[in-house]
Amino acid sequence: MALSIRLPGDVEDRLKSLAARTGRTKSFYITEAITEHLENLEDLYLAEQRMADIRAGRTQTVPLEEVMKQYGMEG
Repeated sequence: MALSIRLPGDVEDRLKSLAARTGRTKSFYITEAITEHLENLEDLYLAEQRMADIRAGRTQTVPLEEVMKQYGMEG
């Protein structure tokens, strides 16, 4: 998918410099940055939804000790 974005000048300069130093394309680093940030955002929103579900009584927590015992990781 083609995508066009405007970057602040200092960010574009850093991106160009990194690409030149490493022999990778700017597109490579843009894709890497977006992918990692999306993963972080997905994790954050999942955690926020789980917390809302717990507070609303739609789901319950399980004590860590119980989970560890279930998977044979008793300490």
